[in-house]
Amino acid sequence: MNVTVAGLLVVILSLFMTPLSILAEAVDRSGEPIQPIPLQVDVDPRIVKLGERLFNDARLSGDNSISCAHCHSLDLGGADAIKHSFGVEGREGPINSPTVFNSGLSFVQFWDGRAATLEDQVDGPVQAGKEMDSKWLDVIRKLSADVSYSREFKSIYKSGVTREGIKNAIAEFERSLITPNGRFDRYLRGEESAITTDEKRGYQIFKEYGCVSCHQGASVGGNMYQTFGVMGDYFKDRGNITKVDQGRFNVTGKEEDRHLFKVPSLRVVTLTSPYFHDGSTEKLEDAIKVMAKYQLGREIPKQDIELIVKFLHTLPGQYKGASLERSH
Repeated sequence: MNVTVAGLLVVILSLFMTPLSILAEAVDRSGEPIQPIPLQVDVDPRIVKLGERLFNDARLSGDNSISCAHCHSLDLGGADAIKHSFGVEGREGPINSPTVFNSGLSFVQFWDGRAATLEDQVDGPVQAGKEMDSKWLDVIRKLSADVSYSREFKSIYKSGVTREGIKNAIAEFERSLITPNGRFDRYLRGEESAITTDEKRGYQIFKEYGCVSCHQGASVGGNMYQTFGVMGDYFKDRGNITKVDQGRFNVTGKEEDRHLFKVPSLRVVTLTSPYFHDGSTEKLEDAIKVMAKYQLGREIPKQDIELIVKFLHTLPGQYKGASLERSH
């Protein structure tokens, strides 16, 4: 009898000494189509700091009026909350600005994938007439005249202020813009109570309808191309077709690439209205309806849309330790 009691005491004591993470139900979700964002990325903090400064420097634009942050405000989900972005002198561009958050997880850059890397992407807005409308020689001249920039560049890059160095620094900063440790990521790592029953149901429905066929991986998208209008002619129904609506066709000239776009990440989708490359849809619920009709060929009941929206609100993680999630 005494042996039995002693044994029970040992078991009880061992439970109190065991970490709660071990006591929690061990749930293996490694087979899920969505995976957590890495808690950190391998970036050089000195280059990130320089890149952040450049990202917010209006001298990259021809008339010193706008910076990269003009279209990619970190306070607006890494985008700009308007239908079409505009550049110097209020020149309106033809396309909606995608978020810069988690852009380092995307397999290519821009909606049409014309830039293979973040460094390549920097060239576009700096030189585009409807964006920053600048020339690299002018940018280099302006930054080289800044003593602090000149010193900082020389401490990192042997050649000092150069086009390649500017692009690399901005790209390194953008690679640092991950949003890990959101509630859904904590759920994926085994924290069952991190999301609610409705949010779990929303994720299940998201999978059952087939949304994960395009929106999967750590970024919940951003890792493949897809035709906009698989199950219906979105552009004919919308009307007023523009050049940017041709998607990747503008890059390759191949007919099979017409209306083909990089699938956007949904990680911070609750923060980046309006939606799609054309910025045509304001409400997330309506964006889901459009996707259901033209990508899945079906209507989704209102209650299921509401559950999917609840799930999507669990996806934004943290930036610099602060949660990006908004109430809904």
